[in-house]
Amino acid sequence: MKDRSRLITEQRNQQSIQIDKKSTSEIVDIINAEDSKVIDAVRREHDNITKAVDLIVESFNRGGRLFYVGAGTSGRLGVLDASECPPTFGTNPELVQGIIAGGVEALTRSIEGAEDSYGEGEEALRANGITSLDTVVGIATGGTTPFVHGGLVMAKRLGASTIFLSCNPGTNPAETVDIIIRPITGPEVITGSTRMKAGTATKLILNTLTTAAMIKSGKVYENFMVDLQIKNVKLRDRAERIIMAVTNLDRDKTRILLKRANDSVKIAIVMEKLKIECEDAKKRLEECGGFVRKVLDSC
Repeated sequence: MKDRSRLITEQRNQQSIQIDKKSTSEIVDIINAEDSKVIDAVRREHDNITKAVDLIVESFNRGGRLFYVGAGTSGRLGVLDASECPPTFGTNPELVQGIIAGGVEALTRSIEGAEDSYGEGEEALRANGITSLDTVVGIATGGTTPFVHGGLVMAKRLGASTIFLSCNPGTNPAETVDIIIRPITGPEVITGSTRMKAGTATKLILNTLTTAAMIKSGKVYENFMVDLQIKNVKLRDRAERIIMAVTNLDRDKTRILLKRANDSVKIAIVMEKLKIECEDAKKRLEECGGFVRKVLDSC
């Protein structure tokens, strides 16, 4: 068994040693004060996060995918971020995927022992058909998870681009990776509970990776999610409000336009801005790689 006592995420937080004696208000203050440190830890990784986004976009541009690999909280956060991409950005569910040690069952109940198998990490990557076109992000806040290390080794073996995300300064992947993102969030309020600050940093970084990559892939115009899928009343309302904001049309005219655009926000915007019909707008978007701004700026 590895000695994890020197890992910063396993050390005692001096600010919370007496937390069990505090009032509820004081407990909340301590947690909040520690959480506030996470933003700076993530900010310090700006350059590595930027490089990681560009690597992911390169994968997308050549027909590849993004995979998150993790266990426990890290694995659940990866699956969560991946699952939000289709409704937010209209992506194919295959484009961004989360692989968690223990499989689907581990999403709702703890299967902590699943993370201890290096070989299962390798097999999970192989089973998902990773290729040299893909990018794999191994998430291990403590930095020692065998499942994640095995997955990264297999990803490298298959020629994929690789990124390692850890919140400890003294841990490195078992295989050389392309980029390491290492936000040092310090000891947790509850010793070793990396679902807290380390988990928050992970969530922030994963959000940034996919959101920035989607922006660079034409899924956003101005700051609107113009590729959203209209699956319910809330999303239809959002789609209509996006079009109204961009075109200055009223609600009734927007609804008519959106129907003519076959419920595509992008097509509706291009139709109205350029005063063209649906098929022409669709063709122009395809020629410009799906970027609304490129279509509008070219005219």
